[in-house]
Amino acid sequence: MNVSATGHSYIDAASGATLDVWYPAADVSPARTCLANQLGLVKAEVIETTIDPDTPPTDAADAYLRLHLLSRRRYQPHAINVEGIFGKLTNVAWTSAGPVAPEQIDTLISAAAEQGHHVTVNGVDKFPRMTDYVIPAGVRIADASRVRLGAHLAEGTTVMHEGFINFNAGTLGPAMVEGRISAGVVVGANSDVGGGASIMGTLSGGGTEQITVGEGCLIGANGGIGISLGDGCVVEAGLYITGGSVVTLPNGDQVKAKQLSGRSGMLFIRNSTSGVIEVRESDPSKWGGINEALHSSQ
Repeated sequence: MNVSATGHSYIDAASGATLDVWYPAADVSPARTCLANQLGLVKAEVIETTIDPDTPPTDAADAYLRLHLLSRRRYQPHAINVEGIFGKLTNVAWTSAGPVAPEQIDTLISAAAEQGHHVTVNGVDKFPRMTDYVIPAGVRIADASRVRLGAHLAEGTTVMHEGFINFNAGTLGPAMVEGRISAGVVVGANSDVGGGASIMGTLSGGGTEQITVGEGCLIGANGGIGISLGDGCVVEAGLYITGGSVVTLPNGDQVKAKQLSGRSGMLFIRNSTSGVIEVRESDPSKWGGINEALHSSQ
């Protein structure tokens, strides 16, 4: 079923490229304005956008609506087609005076200074900060620049200062995010991505399988995975499991970690004596899940 929405766009006055589109939750009739607009560097327009969620984005306005729908929790990651979305977006300088083309930064700063304004450049990227467009209910985000528009944050999610969530990725329930959730990665409820931990976007070793983390999992500080985890799994702090990592099973057999991808109840550790990576049965009593009070939306 097609989805339609009214958007408010900024368009580069020189090239005509669409820099961004904001789709507000409530009706906003007049076009929005910013200092870059007042200085004539961008044009503000109100547009009507209709998309087919099952087909790839056709232009920037289409792409922005998909990103909004993900961050507003209308669609979970992978439930809406974002194939080729990078090619539909323009690289933008995101400033305190509004979005502008990167080559317009010097002009913007000079013109703003003449009017007594100071301009801050928050980043140069194709994706803006999620919180400039959407703030999902019941979440905590310590550093807004670490969460891109198009991230899906379920209620009860906490993203600490060094946590990062890319577009078409995120959480499906209460979660602690102190590490990196790459594009396409989905983390289940009551899981913890520890400080400095990293989750690869696809199965490591050249695979295209999207990585998922089940419910009640813990990826220890500075650890990481290039395989999927089922429910109730733990990865020891400092241990990075790639698809090609050789893992010793409880019976002594050795396999590549990708053969274990998606299984539940696994505990990955590195033997401190031999240095061998071992997998054991996870003990739920040793990892009780995230702090419910900390992640409550109340």
